[in-house]
Amino acid sequence: MDSLTTAAARALATGDAVGALKHVALRDDPPALALRGIAMAQLGELVRARDLLRRAARGFGRHEAVARARCVVAEAEVALALRDLGGSPRGLAAAIATLDARGDRANALHARLIALRRSLLIGRLADAQAALADLDGAALPPALHAVAALAQAELALRSLRTAPARAALAQAQQAALQSRVPALAAEVAEARAALDRPAARRIGGGHEQPLRLDEVEALQASGALVVDACRRGVRVGDAWIALARRPILFTLAQALAEAWPGDADRNALIARAFRTRRPDETHRARLRVEVGRLRALLAPLARVEATAPGFALRPIGEAPVVVVLLPPIDGDAASLLALLADGAAWSTSALALALGESQRTVQRALADLQAAGRVRSVGRARAQRWLAPPLAGFTTILLLPAALPLT
Repeated sequence: MDSLTTAAARALATGDAVGALKHVALRDDPPALALRGIAMAQLGELVRARDLLRRAARGFGRHEAVARARCVVAEAEVALALRDLGGSPRGLAAAIATLDARGDRANALHARLIALRRSLLIGRLADAQAALADLDGAALPPALHAVAALAQAELALRSLRTAPARAALAQAQQAALQSRVPALAAEVAEARAALDRPAARRIGGGHEQPLRLDEVEALQASGALVVDACRRGVRVGDAWIALARRPILFTLAQALAEAWPGDADRNALIARAFRTRRPDETHRARLRVEVGRLRALLAPLARVEATAPGFALRPIGEAPVVVVLLPPIDGDAASLLALLADGAAWSTSALALALGESQRTVQRALADLQAAGRVRSVGRARAQRWLAPPLAGFTTILLLPAALPLT
């Protein structure tokens, strides 16, 4: 590189994006385009940054494979910031292979962290765990070590292992201080603060109690029968019955758990599960069918007994109590709001990918939230993105996609 591009690269390394642009702002050769793209990304001009990086990658010749791979890695990081998650990861995988083959370990590790963070965003925890296991922590510079430790902490929190999460966050804090990157240190501080905020609400015996993540972990280890409205299922210890794809059965399980140790009235169950105020014999017959299905699913953990007014939930084995675990915010769109709470502008396609839902389902939910003033959109058509204000006062880790124990 010539003296100007070298000076620009040094400025970017210290976070001086404006200083870097002063050296290469008027140049259109591939190295200058790449540096301009990185500088624009640091300044928050992500769409412009992506365009510049693509032009730079196209401009590098056949014998400049490493430079082109670095542009692909930088573009992948910009796409991550833009929440453009629908693209194929093959390009990034090819760039990693090129960087490994040419001995550029630092950028190869950086690329692997980008792939890991993408897997976390879309809820592919097994892929993220595998990517984290492949990282050589000793070879990471402080900034990347902090990012890797943050990812490790998030993986631990999503599987409700708070002690390993605290240890990973302590490593992240130390690495962030060594990196001297204020934004990274602030991200670590926010992650540590989330451990002390309410993550769910416990309902049992007619009382509601906010719970931190470590308290949720302790509750699940206590042997109680937990009807988990955050993850949509029923748990006793390590036994887990998922009902996320069976909304009527989960609604019935939650209603029975809320009525425990008493029973739930038939008409109340019909109104809640089938959303009707005038039950007839067809609704009562349907209730018997759905209760039968629920009874079969819960047989290893609890009995569903018929009573004179309705039905009652009776835990079996060593489960001493029945507890309902509610999310910190109400509504069917809680997971959608939890994704938007990170402050990034999400596309509908990225939200659908992360939630495992159809784009049409996500669009309807966003329209309802927009009418209620809880989200807003910017741009139109393919450029439309969705934003929401931060959800202060509690942590949303239990509402994130695929927030289930790793197996």
